[in-house]
Amino acid sequence: MRIVLDTNCLLMAISNRNRFHRVWQAFVNGEYTLCVTNEIIEEYVEVIGRNISERAAESVVYIIMTRSNVLHIDPHFRFGLIEADPDDNKFVDCAIAANAKYIVSQDHHFDVLKSIPFPKVDVITIGEFLLEI
Repeated sequence: MRIVLDTNCLLMAISNRNRFHRVWQAFVNGEYTLCVTNEIIEEYVEVIGRNISERAAESVVYIIMTRSNVLHIDPHFRFGLIEADPDDNKFVDCAIAANAKYIVSQDHHFDVLKSIPFPKVDVITIGEFLLEI
């Protein structure tokens, strides 16, 4: 199963004290394929570095970049489906280009995708994803 993981969900999942840590463990165990772009990786580094530490950001990204269950995507088209926060479109474009099953996010800006029939992008919460894995 291919998914795109929003940065805040990754931040929750990497903490072994968080109830969503199983999402990170499932990734490390190869239970799903994580789809990323260079822009997404850059945001992961920035946010983890700011919220935890630069060293943690380097470690997490190193793990992501060296796993065989990572699909590196280079979207050639920008759909611009999220107008409320255009920065979130990098996740949408990645999901479309990767033919991902879901974007896993807690961000309500992604709710607009429910009303867009094409291209269809499904969004689920990290809690819903946890139940699926």
